[in-house]
Amino acid sequence: MLERLEGALPGMTRWRVPGGRGVDWGALEAGLGTPLPSDFRSLAEAYPVLVIGDFLTVSLPRPGGEESWAAEGKDDEILQDLYEMEDTEGYVPYPQPGGLIAWAESSSSDVFYWRTTPADPDAWTVVVRTDNADWIEFPVGAVEFLAGVYGHTIAVPGMPGAFPGDAPDVQGLSDRVG
Repeated sequence: MLERLEGALPGMTRWRVPGGRGVDWGALEAGLGTPLPSDFRSLAEAYPVLVIGDFLTVSLPRPGGEESWAAEGKDDEILQDLYEMEDTEGYVPYPQPGGLIAWAESSSSDVFYWRTTPADPDAWTVVVRTDNADWIEFPVGAVEFLAGVYGHTIAVPGMPGAFPGDAPDVQGLSDRVG
């Protein structure tokens, strides 16, 4: 699946880290309280945080920053507030069963989540909350979702008209922690 994403976004390959980044998955997943999907783990081992088209930031854990990445996944204050206001269309924040964990966000305040059900993380689906307060679920994982969006086979209603664009620039952010 990673190859399909790289095919849709060939500019990302210049940010690939030879030999992997060395994320401590044991610590991250222990702190989060759940394993993460294998496609996302492969992406995070190969790439730093990615910013696509100056619009979408894919939040990949940094080596040494696993604890903070896990904490953010368990304590999403905005999602919790929306849930308490009953503005989540039945979705719940993690760590509730089937709760949402954010893995990307846009510069327009759209948020991209996993729905943590069923028990197998490789079967988790993507849920998008647009800045228009629309909630849309896609029956694919994060990497397949990105490959589909940037390969123009998945459309996300409610996104800006220029999204995803043709051949968007991809920037990799430093792995420095602190």
